[in-house]
Amino acid sequence: MINWPRAIDRNREALLRIVAALFVLAGRGEGDAVATLPRHLRNHLLSILRPAESAVRRLIVIAARGFVVVVPARRKRTTTTTTTTTTTGEPAAIALPLIDPRKRFDFRPRRRRAKSFPRICVIGLTEPAPIPEIRVPMPDDPVDAARLRRRLAGLKRALGDLDGHAKRLARWKARRDLGLTKRFHPMRPGRPPGHRKRQIHEVDDVLRECHALAHDAQREDTS
Repeated sequence: MINWPRAIDRNREALLRIVAALFVLAGRGEGDAVATLPRHLRNHLLSILRPAESAVRRLIVIAARGFVVVVPARRKRTTTTTTTTTTTGEPAAIALPLIDPRKRFDFRPRRRRAKSFPRICVIGLTEPAPIPEIRVPMPDDPVDAARLRRRLAGLKRALGDLDGHAKRLARWKARRDLGLTKRFHPMRPGRPPGHRKRQIHEVDDVLRECHALAHDAQREDTS
């Protein structure tokens, strides 16, 4: 028999440590506004943020087990926002999506870039066209970090209010049962977003455990 509260608390504490470390890497602290980050650091943060978001979504699935919410079959559509603002200097948070993003299947051929440039000229009349300068992205190039920090803020908020997000998920399930949503399950089939075959960070182990627990919770919820 799984001790669900203990499993949730253990993984929540691990994810809170990971999110705190990401805030430090993204700036000096959660309240500091950093406009840009080096490209290599932004990519490193995203490689940890994606599996962390997946793990939190699965914690919400676990927390929502047994929740029953009744929603009306038809209700007036309301305008919702995905960001919230604060007055404490923290970045505006992007609400954590409860549903996994769909898998991308891109069958388009890879775009080929020209490796040569024609320099046609008329001898004695025109000069060869200058070779265009091709800017190759470098690891230390500054890139915008605002959206990344807003996603981090949304992830931290979700960890601080798992019950509230579990109720959100329960309402989504109720609308799904009424045929008001197109997706059938909050977790996409197969491996979760951010999954890596080779575990290189603590978040990989947390995601693996949360993914397995979420499937157990779903089976228990439907039994």
